[in-house]
Amino acid sequence: MATTKLQGNIINLLGNEVNVGDKAPVVNVVGQDLKDIEVGNKAQILIIVPSLDTPVCAAETRKFNEEAVETEAEAVVVSMDLPFAMGRFCTTEGIENLKVASDFRNKDLANAYGVLIGDGPLAGITCRAVFVIDANGIVRHKEICEDISDEPNYEAALNAVKEVTETSCCGTCH
Repeated sequence: MATTKLQGNIINLLGNEVNVGDKAPVVNVVGQDLKDIEVGNKAQILIIVPSLDTPVCAAETRKFNEEAVETEAEAVVVSMDLPFAMGRFCTTEGIENLKVASDFRNKDLANAYGVLIGDGPLAGITCRAVFVIDANGIVRHKEICEDISDEPNYEAALNAVKEVTETSCCGTCH
């Protein structure tokens, strides 16, 4: 069972553990307009956060929003926040270069990617993680932050996104 930490205390993660080289699970999450957003089937960076309503998650989302314009990959921030709260956050923070989505309905993404917190005070929401998926739906980068209160390694994630988009194949040239 995979684990992470919350302020130094070990917490267990539930769901299917996905690793680099694996086929990314394709799941639907809910956009701020209440419409489904499909993730896992194209060049994407999945930025998974516990809640946009925390200082670390807000800072992380702002940072990826700034960097998202530099890449061809679709950037999607996923949390368990309600779509209405996500919309308010995006408006307040000027988030325009990435999509925000919620996994609140069925926790499909959290379970499929193994990022659902299974115990402790935050049980039932997602940990902090980043997955980079190439155009063929293969996971090329994975980071589950050692502690939920830590920001991810932005440079590693963004370098992986650049690699994926520079070498991606659309599948039509075979």
